[in-house]
Amino acid sequence: MNICGIITEYNPFHNGHIYHIQQARKLTNCNCLIAVMSGNFVQRGEPAIIDKWERTKACLSHGVDLVIELPYVFATQSADHFAKGAVQTLQLAGVNNIVFGSECNDIQLLKKLSQSSSTYINKSQSYAKNFADSTSNLSSNDILGISYIKALENSSITPYTIKRTNSYHGLNYHDNISSASAIRHAVKENKNTSHTTVMASSLTNTFAFENYYSYLQTLLMTMDSSTLKEILLIDEGIEQLLKKNASLHYNLHDFLNACTSKRYTKSRIQRCLIQILTQTKKEEILHLSPLQHIRILGFNTTGRNYLSTLKTNNNLIIASRFNQIPDGYREIELRATKAYAYPLSLSKRKEEIAKEWQSFVYLP
Repeated sequence: MNICGIITEYNPFHNGHIYHIQQARKLTNCNCLIAVMSGNFVQRGEPAIIDKWERTKACLSHGVDLVIELPYVFATQSADHFAKGAVQTLQLAGVNNIVFGSECNDIQLLKKLSQSSSTYINKSQSYAKNFADSTSNLSSNDILGISYIKALENSSITPYTIKRTNSYHGLNYHDNISSASAIRHAVKENKNTSHTTVMASSLTNTFAFENYYSYLQTLLMTMDSSTLKEILLIDEGIEQLLKKNASLHYNLHDFLNACTSKRYTKSRIQRCLIQILTQTKKEEILHLSPLQHIRILGFNTTGRNYLSTLKTNNNLIIASRFNQIPDGYREIELRATKAYAYPLSLSKRKEEIAKEWQSFVYLP
C-alpha cells in the first residue's frame, strides 16, 4: 500500500492545512493519509488554542484518514527532537512518503543543507540563531524541513515538499489562506476568521498562554533552583534567569521580553515554561522505553481498515485507549492534560481531563 504521512499541529486547523492535505494526496496518490499531530501543547512552547480532540475532528472532516498523537516529550522540544519523534511515529505507522510545506520548495537544496555541520558558530547565540545564520536565512518551514530530512536518514521514507507562500509568523488574517499565527492573533483581537478557518466558531482565548502565567509565576517564585534544574530543558543556569524575571514581571509579555536574548529565544523560554507547568523531569525522560506505540486520536473508515493491517506487527503497540499507552508516556500525557485544563472552571476542567480516557474520534 502507498501510505503518506504529514506532520502537523493544526493550531488551529485552517484552509492552508486543507490545501496541504489535498496536495499530499495529489503528489503521492496515497491509499491512506496519516497525520501525526501535537497534542494539547505545541512545539513553539504554547498551549494549543483548542484541544486535540476538536482538531482531530476538523482534519478527519477534510481528508485525513488517521490521526496519531505525537507524544508530549517530542511535541514540546526543539525542531530536531520534534522532527525525530514525528518521523519515528510515522515509521511505526508504516508510511512510505512524507509531504511538508517549504518556502523554497527545493527538496534537493534542503537535503544538501541537512548534511551540513550543525556545530555552534557563536556560543553567545542560540542554536536556532546560529543555524538560521548558516543556512542563508531560510524561513521557518525550510529549517523545520531540514530537521525532517535529517530524521529520515537511513529510512525508506521519501520526502516531498509543497510550496508555502504565506509567512509562517505573518499576522495578515484577511486572506483565504492565513497563517495559524495570524488566526490566533485575530482571535485574541476578537476578529472574524470564518473566511480562513473552519474552526472559527469554536476558537476562543480560553487557552491563551497568558492565562497560565500567574500559576507559572508562583511556581518559579516558590521552587528552589535545585528543584528547577531537575525539570526538562532547564540547563545552563536558565533557572536563575526565569526566577529573577518572575519576581519582577507580573504579565507574560514583559516576562518573555525580559528573558529573551540571542542566547535564549522566545520559543526556548516558552518550552521551558511548559515543562515547568507539566512538572516534566529529565530523569523520567531518561527512563522512558524506546518509542514502540502509536496513540490513536481518530480515524475514518479508510484509517480503520489500514489500522487492521498494522495489527499483524507484534512489536507495535496500537493504543486506541488511554490505558494502552505504555507506562511513563501515559503518566506524562495525563499531567499535560491536567495542566492544559488549568484555565477552565472546575466543572469544565473535569470534563477536559475526562476526554483523555475517551477511545478515539470516528468519522465514517
